[in-house]
Amino acid sequence: MRLKDNVAIVTGASRGLGKGIAKKLAQEGAMVVLADLMPADEAVAEIQSEGGNACAFKVNIANQEEVKAMITFAVEKYGTLDILVNNAGVNRDGMLHKMPAENWDMVISINLTGTYYCTQEAIKYMREKNYGRIISISSGSWLGNVGQANYAASKAGVIGLTKTAARENAKKGITCNAICPGFIETDMTLKLKEVNDGAAWDSMMQRIPMGYAGKTSDVGNMVAFLASDEASYITSEVINVGGGMIV
Repeated sequence: MRLKDNVAIVTGASRGLGKGIAKKLAQEGAMVVLADLMPADEAVAEIQSEGGNACAFKVNIANQEEVKAMITFAVEKYGTLDILVNNAGVNRDGMLHKMPAENWDMVISINLTGTYYCTQEAIKYMREKNYGRIISISSGSWLGNVGQANYAASKAGVIGLTKTAARENAKKGITCNAICPGFIETDMTLKLKEVNDGAAWDSMMQRIPMGYAGKTSDVGNMVAFLASDEASYITSEVINVGGGMIV
């Protein structure tokens, strides 16, 4: 129970990686707000059935006023805010020379601008209490990936934002770190097993030195560590959780 009595917000938490992160934080004793544009009631019910303390909040993180309302909701409901996990994100892949401007704008507005809105509003509160943990989910694609100019740019921006926030707020007791997950098993990625009799899945496994896909709990474990006092002297770091796939 490393996070007992801590209050956390996890964006994009209705399913997949965000849901896994929220579950882990709740297991560690945190009170968790599962923030998402999609309904998160099922995820909340699952956490509560395991004895965790969680609630849902509907938010479009690309809307600054809705983000402000999210922070206010968490503080009013639980009395404080200690942890922010910027997980929400989308992708609209395509080759750069064919990429519609609206696909660029959507990915940047959610993945990067949304992370900026959430981080800024959380830091305003955390600076007042001289304590906070901000963990942002980036991606190995920040190094560049064919067909993902918009996604790669957004995730590289998240790392630059994280490192800047870390430098600006270190003396206020706020740590800011980024995690780059590799290939993680979710409902979405498991669909690859249905492509070409599993050939697409097998091809992906061959790219991972450890030979298998990660679990959402693998990323959740790292988030919980960075959110805890055990990581109080770690800030401005970019940590890969990818079985060796990200180099």
